[in-house]
Amino acid sequence: MIKYGELSTKKGNIKFFINTLYRNIENKLKGYDVKISRDISRMYIEFNEKDLDKILKKINNIFGIHEYLVAYKVDTNIDSIKNNILEILKKESFKTFKVETKRSDKRFPIQSLDFSRQIGGLILKNIENVKVDVHTPELLLNIEIREHYTYIYLNGYQGLGGYPNGTLGKGMLMLSGGIDSPVAGYLALKRGMVLEAVYFEAIPHTSIEARNKVIELAKKLVKYSNKIKLHVIPFTEIQESIYKNIDSAYCITIMRRMMYRIMEKLVKRTKSQVIVNGESIGQVASQTLTSMQVINDVTSLPVIRPVACLDKLEIIDIAKKIDTYDISILPFEDCCTIFVPKHPVINPNLEDCIKYESTFDYESMIDKAIEERLVIEIIEEENHKFEDLL
Repeated sequence: MIKYGELSTKKGNIKFFINTLYRNIENKLKGYDVKISRDISRMYIEFNEKDLDKILKKINNIFGIHEYLVAYKVDTNIDSIKNNILEILKKESFKTFKVETKRSDKRFPIQSLDFSRQIGGLILKNIENVKVDVHTPELLLNIEIREHYTYIYLNGYQGLGGYPNGTLGKGMLMLSGGIDSPVAGYLALKRGMVLEAVYFEAIPHTSIEARNKVIELAKKLVKYSNKIKLHVIPFTEIQESIYKNIDSAYCITIMRRMMYRIMEKLVKRTKSQVIVNGESIGQVASQTLTSMQVINDVTSLPVIRPVACLDKLEIIDIAKKIDTYDISILPFEDCCTIFVPKHPVINPNLEDCIKYESTFDYESMIDKAIEERLVIEIIEEENHKFEDLL
């Protein structure tokens, strides 16, 4: 049983959100013997019991779910409900319990509170050494009475929340090999976006291992989506020209401006709406507010920074939760870290940036890098060997 949570606030658009969640669950459970049904308040998945653990693992990675529970579906008949409850609870170990009844079918002859009391008395009479605790019970027994069927379920599992992927547009994620950008991608997916990812590499200054690291990070993120296209941008010529022609203090600022120019073109090509990245205010020189303003000047697109107001420890906590942290700390540098100057400018001047950029033909280099990019499609549990594409 799937409970929607935040989706229930959508009122006039709720069917669109529920139908998208339905399709996402359907895609995740391809290959399993399931029957999925839905209404305005719940979604139900009937399944083969042997697949329970695998299905729960899949459901746990789907955005748009507030809570999910393993429910028993029985006939809406008083004796059937009582007999099934006793059979279910005999398999459980608990000392305290509480019963909550929701009577959606008002033709059911016993009111909710009275039925909860009846079931509580039944449990006390038939199961030894247990007592009622209405505040902090070890076991919460829920009974949802409907016209034809009644659903019986125990304590639930917390879902990821957020909105279903595909309900709120598409973004292009600047995915480096660091800790922050995968977390930003995860948080963007949580708000209903579909993502494609962009990785800037500068071979031979960066390594194939660094690229593989980013592929592994994308594979972690794809657990929360259906697929992610990873665009690998050959950035060597642009980066070498920057360090050859520009004051070293401004190199990072100019490099980021070039990346944003490429991102804008890719966003338009892929029919996306926004740029997404892992910038966190004040974390490095290019992430001061002045730097962000100057770097942002090259694009008119919205730039979404999901971790902008989180500190590093908060970001690390999320990275560990989504299992990207151990990959992110592997010692393979990306192009943002290989040429960091000793004293990068933290309050760059826009006029100086424009003057420095006029010293080389970056437009043709940008177009060339986009045309020569490598696109890798990453699908969850894909058996393809990515080394064949490298």
